Amino acid sequence: MSFNPFEERPVNIEATIQNWKELYPESYNKYEVDPYTKLRIILTNGAEFEANWFSHQFHRHCCDNDLRRELALTRYIEKQQQMKIANLKPINETILETTIGYEQLAVDLTARLALQEPNEYVKAALDFALLEDFDHLYRYSNLLELEWKIPAEKLVGGYTEIMPARPTIAHHRHPFDNVTYFVDYKSADIITKLNIGIITAAEQQTMNYYMNVTGFYTSDLGRKLYQEIGLVEEEHVTHYGGLMDPSSTWLESLLLHEYTECYLYYSCYKDETDAYIRNIWEQNLIQEIAHLHKAADLLQKYEGKDWQQVIPNGQFPKLLKLGPNINYVRDVIKATVEMTADREGYINVNDLPNDADFFMFQDIVNPDKCIVPSHCVIDKYIKSNGIDYRYEVAPNPIESLRNRKVDNTTLGRVKQR
Repeated sequence: MSFNPFEERPVNIEATIQNWKELYPESYNKYEVDPYTKLRIILTNGAEFEANWFSHQFHRHCCDNDLRRELALTRYIEKQQQMKIANLKPINETILETTIGYEQLAVDLTARLALQEPNEYVKAALDFALLEDFDHLYRYSNLLELEWKIPAEKLVGGYTEIMPARPTIAHHRHPFDNVTYFVDYKSADIITKLNIGIITAAEQQTMNYYMNVTGFYTSDLGRKLYQEIGLVEEEHVTHYGGLMDPSSTWLESLLLHEYTECYLYYSCYKDETDAYIRNIWEQNLIQEIAHLHKAADLLQKYEGKDWQQVIPNGQFPKLLKLGPNINYVRDVIKATVEMTADREGYINVNDLPNDADFFMFQDIVNPDKCIVPSHCVIDKYIKSNGIDYRYEVAPNPIESLRNRKVDNTTLGRVKQR
């Protein structure tokens, strides 16, 4: 059944402000929660964070205090939403256990978006970073088993494989090569606009989480791994954020942000299996519909534009439904594991010229594999256990990644031919 949030009657925004009792939720039980419920929590938390900080930047670049007051009201309520969602995480869930959820989300969300993405360039961008997040899941999972004796396959519910792909050591590229072409939103399909906004918010959430928890992790090995992968997430946020159309006005972007949140909450509401959390998605959807209508009013008032000039058809496209993507991920690994970025495009590392910025940057950042945290984690695990930690339904599709006694640090980084 189709759904158009512009056709819904909005509630009064101020009537949705919550008191402290309403604002603090019951946390999920980490031993019983469905992995995809956790992933929806992480995803919507990231969407609210993106909305909040976009609104702050808009506020700082706006000269009209009446408009800034409207932004402040909506932003405060969205911050309430974000903090309520954040506290669904239980107190006894560790930094690293939460991290497994972040990386499982990065894998399964990216795969789902890529599967429904009509723009070939955007799909290529999704597939490219997908393999890197997949390898991050493998690195963190080895750290989790090494230091906490917790098998990550239990946390991911067996829905997502845990094995190497393009090695994390190969993810470090010159910043010039992380800048993508932007998409013209005037001609883009609405699903492309949604996908770009959703993946940018999700990766930004991951980047910020790693940036903030690095100093709080309890071992030097883990702190170093968060530092390394946090810098790869910086690359990913540049990579995805660059797809956004910079010619969109602030108010056009505000409208699209609110529409994206409505789409996410409606998708989560339709997909959620936990009744308590499903009620939160419904509540937040009602709030976001009010925010969307306010954004449409502001667009009309300040720019004289109807919402249809930004979102021609308000009907939601196919809803986002999180689930396993094992076969798709394996296909992407098989087809693109040796790819790297070269300015706005992608190229097999074997076809790069010897003087490419990629090799120069690698020499600076990774002069010796023995100092690279993502390698050190796997190397230490292998030395302690004889083989690395994996969860596979079949052998790795790349033969050179099947050896569980050695961490491959050359694939996608060093020319093989």
